[in-house]
Amino acid sequence: ADDNVSADNLHKLKPLSLNFSSRISDSPGMNQTSVSISEFVLHCTIDSEKRSYTIAILTMVYLVTLIGNFLVVLVIAMNPQLQKPMYVGIATLAVIDLVASTNIIPKLIAILSGGAASPYGPCLLQLLIVLYLGGAQSYLLAFMACDRYVAVVYPLRYSTLVTKRIVWVAGTLLNIIPASFILTFLIFITELSFCNSNILNYCFCDYLAMVSVACNQNPKYFVILSAASIVFGFCPLAFILLSYARIAYAALKIPSTDGKKKTLNTVTTHLLVVALSNIPILISTMLNGIGVKLSTEASNAMVIIAITVPPMFNPLIYSFRNKEIRGSIKKLFKRE
Repeated sequence: ADDNVSADNLHKLKPLSLNFSSRISDSPGMNQTSVSISEFVLHCTIDSEKRSYTIAILTMVYLVTLIGNFLVVLVIAMNPQLQKPMYVGIATLAVIDLVASTNIIPKLIAILSGGAASPYGPCLLQLLIVLYLGGAQSYLLAFMACDRYVAVVYPLRYSTLVTKRIVWVAGTLLNIIPASFILTFLIFITELSFCNSNILNYCFCDYLAMVSVACNQNPKYFVILSAASIVFGFCPLAFILLSYARIAYAALKIPSTDGKKKTLNTVTTHLLVVALSNIPILISTMLNGIGVKLSTEASNAMVIIAITVPPMFNPLIYSFRNKEIRGSIKKLFKRE
């Protein structure tokens, strides 16, 4: 390790207790001694004056997210009449939101409270969960858009087109595709060597942040990220937008005013979920593309919004506005 690094830095590289021998980085043009590390330091840049109420807001968001999504899963699981593809999708989304929020928010609160260090193993696990759930959610939202498309455009053929077998196949792909990418990410991450810093300027363990501080950067590490962005970002998003555009077009042909209003309302609310998840990231990407560099604090704030807000609102948008789910919730509380 570098003995000349100032002691005023947030943290130094700490070799693992079972330390492997240092090695020379094999990256082109690099000749630095790399060491094994036992932890990363998450440098979540939030103004100290804002930290106390940021923690309070995150705590409230987490509690609301837990209660709302748990209630959705409970109601759908207990009501046999809701064992339909649409509601299975809603329940699956609620489970993803529960796991995603639990994976991020408690650790984020701990970081803002002063616990910036994250052991290597838990940090890697958090990253893999983020990548897996992000991919799974993208394809789940695409499946739900497809389900609504068939229900609106081909209502008489819905039961023959969206069968249990189709749902099972979709669920299998929803797990296999993200898992295949996760395996590749895992292989690449374990190849990374760290020489000068273990500080990640991010609010959680992030792949790009890890690669940026590694001393053996390789183009393939960025290629897999670009591929994942296309497979789990652009393709599902394009499919979702096209599906809802087709639904909206079909809705305009519905003679009944109530039917037209109900269908367009469904399109609007579902697109709101997609927007909440994608707009902060798209804004950041567009600004970087035109040369506008956001401050680290602004970037972190947008990431926090994109990760924490959608899981809180999903039950309101997808579930509590649904007449059947509202009726099931009322029955559940009356029974108690």
